[in-house]
Amino acid sequence: MSRRIFVPRDTSAVACGADAVADRIRSEAARRGVDVTVVRNGSRGLCWLEPLVEIETDEGRIGYGPIGVVDVEGLFDAGFPGDVRHPRALGLVENMAWLKRQLRHCFSRNGITDPLDLADYAANGGWAGFAQARSMASEAIVQAIVESGLRGRGGAAFPCGIKWKTVLDQVAEQKYIVCNADEGDSGTFSDRMLIEGDPYRLIEGMLIAGRAVGATKGYVYLRSEYPLACRVFAEALDTAREAGWLGSDIRGGGRDFDIELRIGAGAYICGEETSLLESLEGRRGQVRFKPPLPAIKGLFGKPTVINNVITLASVPDILANGAAWYRDLGVGRSRGTLPIQLGGNIRRGGLIELAFGVTLRELLDEFGGGSASGRPIRAVQVGGPLGAYLPESQFDTPLDYEAFAAIDAMLGHGGIVVFDDSVDMAEQARFAMEFCAVESCGKCTPCRIGSTRGVEVIDRMRAGTDAEADEVLLRSLCDTMLHGSLCALGGLTPLPVLSALKHFPEDFAVRR
Repeated sequence: MSRRIFVPRDTSAVACGADAVADRIRSEAARRGVDVTVVRNGSRGLCWLEPLVEIETDEGRIGYGPIGVVDVEGLFDAGFPGDVRHPRALGLVENMAWLKRQLRHCFSRNGITDPLDLADYAANGGWAGFAQARSMASEAIVQAIVESGLRGRGGAAFPCGIKWKTVLDQVAEQKYIVCNADEGDSGTFSDRMLIEGDPYRLIEGMLIAGRAVGATKGYVYLRSEYPLACRVFAEALDTAREAGWLGSDIRGGGRDFDIELRIGAGAYICGEETSLLESLEGRRGQVRFKPPLPAIKGLFGKPTVINNVITLASVPDILANGAAWYRDLGVGRSRGTLPIQLGGNIRRGGLIELAFGVTLRELLDEFGGGSASGRPIRAVQVGGPLGAYLPESQFDTPLDYEAFAAIDAMLGHGGIVVFDDSVDMAEQARFAMEFCAVESCGKCTPCRIGSTRGVEVIDRMRAGTDAEADEVLLRSLCDTMLHGSLCALGGLTPLPVLSALKHFPEDFAVRR
């Protein structure tokens, strides 16, 4: 009987040599006459253990990692693919404390199934949400999302149900579902991981959204920097279409819905929903004035639901398990789970899914294991390059949208970038302004000009020309950008700058 061996095809694993490891396992097994089937699964998110090789046993999946090409022969010498003693042996993967402490719903299949196997998807709970949606009226589906408390996971945290209800209420011959997969924030990779590891979940979520609001066409806007995700999702669309899950008369239910994959050229601004729409329509990615809202007049002037990957991927479980089940997870107005991405100077980086309410300190210490350098963690940036820098005194803040807003910070897409005590926070503040200058679409003056002047002012502060006056000028400039910018790029750039000034003023001292 052939033994199944799992080697991730996720980008993070491939970057660590997973393709070569998979090839070596196949060739070594053939050379020794061992019957194995190598399955290229998604990643479980234990990035520091990639490539993570697993073998299927009657007791569960046993893991070994990180495994390089040079380790494969030794594994077979020890009796692989049996449960063998080896320095890289991890035991039953499902019993690993790092995974066992999590609450995986959105990522429940990642690393477990073959991402492109429809039968595998169905056998592990796939399509249950859509099956429930088929028995419900559109208004009931939308009401379930409203009652669940699901908020957008792309950064703005806008209530998903309100957006869907607005589109449902519009009278139009054509409506659209647009998935924003332009994951551009530093330290974020949950969208990529889900598309590479469980693409049918996103397709199912978009199918439900289309049924809820009366849309027959969907678009996924995916960044070009994710070539593997592009290939996986394109294949998933073809497979789903051939099986009748996309196209005309979905599964004989009399409803039409299809999805088109569009590849963005890498502009950060296209993560902003109206810039994304401009790009989808074939124009340069620039921010649109609002109103009208995209829910009323969006893609090609039609009512449009725009949600990010994790938001749409959360929908199938809500329909399958009920709004109350989802609403009972989390704290305050932050309901459900959040895929948290730990990166930067951290010992155990990766993806963690938990209900809202866990603190930064718990994530950094219990999951992250402290800094990779072994030095004290001085600061973390949460929410991408526009997120505030938080000092150690704020590490007990729970992950909750309102709790972060109360300390002038934001959760954003759930990315956490860690810095040890060797970091220069003035340089980080300068980077935020420079990033905005480079990525600005140029449509509004506060963002286009303010970010450029911000870099110059920080440089003058560090040079000591007139540091006190320059700090006053920098704060005034931040106020103008905050209140005068057309979109969040210019409007949020002050967050990292002002937080660095507030918590790390010593780093802005004159350099000698």
